[in-house]
Amino acid sequence: MFTELLVVLVIATVGWAYNFIKPPPPKICGSPQGPPVTSPRVKLKDGRYLAYRVSGVPRQKAKYKIVLVHGFNCSKGEPGDDPSGSQELAEELGICFVSFDRAGYGESDPNPKRTVKSESMDVDELAEQLELGHKFYVIGGSMGAYTAYSCLKYIPHRLLGVALVVPAVNYWWPSLPNNLAKSMLKKLDIGDQMAFWVAHNFPILFHGWMKQKLFKLSPTITGQWSRETISESDLKIMEQKINSPAYRSDEYRRKTTQQGVYESLFRDVMVLFSNWEFDPMQIENPFPNNEGSVHLWAGREDRLCQVELQRYVAKMLPWIKYHENPHGGHLFYATGDCNDRIIKALLLGEDPEPEYM
Repeated sequence: MFTELLVVLVIATVGWAYNFIKPPPPKICGSPQGPPVTSPRVKLKDGRYLAYRVSGVPRQKAKYKIVLVHGFNCSKGEPGDDPSGSQELAEELGICFVSFDRAGYGESDPNPKRTVKSESMDVDELAEQLELGHKFYVIGGSMGAYTAYSCLKYIPHRLLGVALVVPAVNYWWPSLPNNLAKSMLKKLDIGDQMAFWVAHNFPILFHGWMKQKLFKLSPTITGQWSRETISESDLKIMEQKINSPAYRSDEYRRKTTQQGVYESLFRDVMVLFSNWEFDPMQIENPFPNNEGSVHLWAGREDRLCQVELQRYVAKMLPWIKYHENPHGGHLFYATGDCNDRIIKALLLGEDPEPEYM
């Protein structure tokens, strides 16, 4: 009898654990139970749909075409969600901006096989279907920068230039010195440290980890930022954004993760902290003859993607043009005309103001 009870207990425990860690199915846009499709989309070779938005000047009249890659918990269609320039700059220089919802976000179908490499393949197909030309520019902000790294590795022949804006860093990149990676990881909130470690080492458990209540959850993933987790300047920018009518609307908050947090937020974190198919610091210069340029923009007060890591990346990749805002945090690009400066440096080679290194 004892053996039978033990078997039943083990089976029940395994069943409970499986249900706890198993993510729910996504609510696919356009499906009977899913959200409606309200944006233009392209169909990719694997059958998935990618939603996009075009701004600036019309593609047919544009001198420059830039693909913008949004960051974590953002989308293609909201103010400040990607590092896009002003309409005035777009008209002055003739810029067409193409934003898109990365897989699982907004109205783009989830990709259960999503990897760092698949991100650049999505960009390549999007540019092809929208007829952006043989070459184009890419700007990736925050977590969207791993898409830009992927483009540098896998589709350098399609690029005219790339800007990495406060780029997210994987603490387990092979070329990162172990002592540097560990010291920077320990600077994060303990909730972030544990979540990122689980995402890297046990991604199959990540959904369950984000449901548990025994340990502190990641403030970065849950959006519970405070003065202890982000800089004072970032906190002010976040307060301004949260108090804006667009952000306060239910539509804004709902649409980004409307297909489920697992396929948007959680999978984004798991891909970033996965074992990449390549080492970013082994990427070769895509513009050996100076026919284009790659820029990395960092904020000295950034507590999420620390400046020490950005400096090391720039040191390892000396062909990157490195810019550092001495007073900015992770969201510095969302202030003033910073985005226009970033774009002018990329397109025209203009040097930023003296306060930038």
